[in-house]
Amino acid sequence: MTETQPSRYVNSPLPFPGPVEDHVDLTDFVEHLQDLLVENADIREFLQDLAALIAKKLTRNGNTIACGVTVIRQKKPVAVADSDTLARKLDEIQNSFRDGPCLSALRTRTITHVPDVHDEDRWPEYMRAAAATNVGSILAFPMELNSTAEAVVNLYSTRTHGFSHEDILSAERVTATGAKALHLALKIAQLRDARENLTAALESRTIIDTAVGIIMAQNRCSRDAAFQILVSASSHRNIKLRVVAQGIIAHIAGDRKISAAFEE
Repeated sequence: MTETQPSRYVNSPLPFPGPVEDHVDLTDFVEHLQDLLVENADIREFLQDLAALIAKKLTRNGNTIACGVTVIRQKKPVAVADSDTLARKLDEIQNSFRDGPCLSALRTRTITHVPDVHDEDRWPEYMRAAAATNVGSILAFPMELNSTAEAVVNLYSTRTHGFSHEDILSAERVTATGAKALHLALKIAQLRDARENLTAALESRTIIDTAVGIIMAQNRCSRDAAFQILVSASSHRNIKLRVVAQGIIAHIAGDRKISAAFEE
């Protein structure tokens, strides 16, 4: 085993002693991450499985670890996934106070360590609420995604002092590896959204063009004039242009089904 230390500052009441042994093997973890990327089309499903996978990887020697993953994206709802009910409850408590180890780690970009929730001066309101649960210690890691999104991993142990210095190092390596997979999953989701938006735009354009053609035939007018008629109807009725166009097509088509869908 090699000796090393975390790549970033550990915000903890206990000073990090320096290089410690690295005893985590990531081979199986990486293989499982690859499976998650292939199997999960939805980012929330991926996050749920990622949280469970991280918790399983870091649970050892009878020290059960719960994991929560929070992702913040531009123009998207905050995505939160948890490995179990304990992590879910603690994440909900922290979000209700709008402060705590997780949010501090996200804000300061540092590893945040709470060795004992019963003896912690930071975030007193959250700590009182956390102490009422079955949690003993907390560890939070910001994830480096190299994108417009931000993410943080929350780790919870039912033991006080449940994260040794070796555990902190192992957890950093695990979450850093998970961050690479999450970055790729977010890119895939972004591309999927772009494709869906483009498909919807093309379908809408086709519907409008078809309706314009019908108006041209009915009124024996130019394309520009037909389009203005459609726009005026949309404005006068306060209905979206596409909906007005669909109504025109439906009136002409009757029982016949006209599709504007694009095949992938």
